[in-house]
Amino acid sequence: QVQLVESGGGSVQAGGSLRLSCATSERTFRAYAMGWFRQAPGKERELVATIPRYGGNTYYADSVKGRFTYFRDVTKSTVYLQMDSLRPEDTAIYYCAAAGVISSTPQHIPYWGRGTQVTVSS
Repeated sequence: QVQLVESGGGSVQAGGSLRLSCATSERTFRAYAMGWFRQAPGKERELVATIPRYGGNTYYADSVKGRFTYFRDVTKSTVYLQMDSLRPEDTAIYYCAAAGVISSTPQHIPYWGRGTQVTVSS
């Protein structure tokens, strides 16, 4: 069974930083690509950042490029999303995802974490 456990959400003022973590089993970490999506109220779930399963270029949504950093710790089977220079429009529930290939289409993602709320105030 695939379990993805997010942590690190919270409330912050604009310009601040948060770091999200998503921990899973070593088996899952090795078997799947992982990534971060987010969903703001009234909006569709969107892909924020991911790295292909076997490495390669990191994908970032245009809206977060230069502000967010996605990275992995193989020793801890954990992926992270470092979010800097946060803006009110970054307010959303952030979800960790796992799949053979992380598609930008949420319907193609088989495994999800429960989500963690990020709120950025102006």
